[in-house]
Amino acid sequence: MMTNPDRPTILVLGSTGQTGRLVVEELDRYPGAVQIRLCSRRREEVERLQSQGREAVFLDLDDPRTFGSALAGVDRIYLLTGYTVAMLVQSKTLVDAASKAGVQHIVHQGIFGQWDCTDPHFAWHQLIERYIEASGIAWTHLHPNYFMENLLSVTPLKASSFSMYCGDKRIGWIALQDVAATAATILLKGPEKYGGKDYWMSTESFNGAEVAAILSEVLNQEISCFLKQPEDLWALLTSGESKVEPNYAEGAVEFMRQVMDGRMGYVGSVRDDVPLVTGRTSTTLRQWATQNRERLRNAATG
Repeated sequence: MMTNPDRPTILVLGSTGQTGRLVVEELDRYPGAVQIRLCSRRREEVERLQSQGREAVFLDLDDPRTFGSALAGVDRIYLLTGYTVAMLVQSKTLVDAASKAGVQHIVHQGIFGQWDCTDPHFAWHQLIERYIEASGIAWTHLHPNYFMENLLSVTPLKASSFSMYCGDKRIGWIALQDVAATAATILLKGPEKYGGKDYWMSTESFNGAEVAAILSEVLNQEISCFLKQPEDLWALLTSGESKVEPNYAEGAVEFMRQVMDGRMGYVGSVRDDVPLVTGRTSTTLRQWATQNRERLRNAATG
């Protein structure tokens, strides 16, 4: 696969997903600065992207035989895997292939967790981070906290209410657009500037009632938050309403338990490195809600 030696080639994993798509949009703001390579495990999606003039390759994280041609000529990778225990094998085998292919920099999106945390799905991300570091490839780790977009997906606003599964405990919030902007800036400028560094993303700290108050003001209607318990989340995840891998579901519930009992109380803290990388202030929850007012209103009345 031919690449331009004057421009680094960036492979964006999850480029058709919620976060990866935003990373691509941010990179597209700098035409000519880098070569952007998209990927998908669906061949029809690869063909669709190619028909739009994008460089796109077939890559199935569950099939290492697809890694060679996808990684050929790649200089930097944005690594984001699906939320299942398979992320361990997927990341390990991809990092191995990246080392063989001569990849120079991996930007990994992980979690907002302290080094000795015991929550399972947080520990998986940390194992991946240590493996990347041991590979000899330059690395940068991103540590986002609770996504504001969860109000439209994981814990969606519905019928003028939403649920939080850690009682009245506070959680730090971050907009996905800020995560994407940070990742894109690091990918553009590379390991010389950002290699070997960790960046933390937690813009504001709120509990469910405080979030409901902000949404009520922005939407000009009464929004309520049901303060539920971790066991309620387990009931939801095992009800069949959502497709969540069982091991990951157990980790998510354990996360809520540890927030409740204080072992992971630090997720309620503010630690905002976004301006250090992007040079712009992070998005507040009020700003995000205002930007997404129509989507939130449709969800609230749906």
